[in-house]
Amino acid sequence: MGLLEPSHIILIVLALLLFFGGKKIPELMKGLGKGMKEFKDAQNGESGSTPTNNTTTNTTTGTDEKPRV
Repeated sequence: MGLLEPSHIILIVLALLLFFGGKKIPELMKGLGKGMKEFKDAQNGESGSTPTNNTTTNTTTGTDEKPRV
């Protein structure tokens, strides 16, 4: 008899559904995933202050040149 048998996992999932409700669980999992990612990034020494919006301004010259990337 193992610690987490399939019947135990089903009971845990049902208890979570009753406690939090079906709409709240995806939000909780999203937050958990974000926290795990930040933890892994901190372990790897990456800074958490990387910009998430990488927009650049392109000036038009009047010709049909493509902007350099």
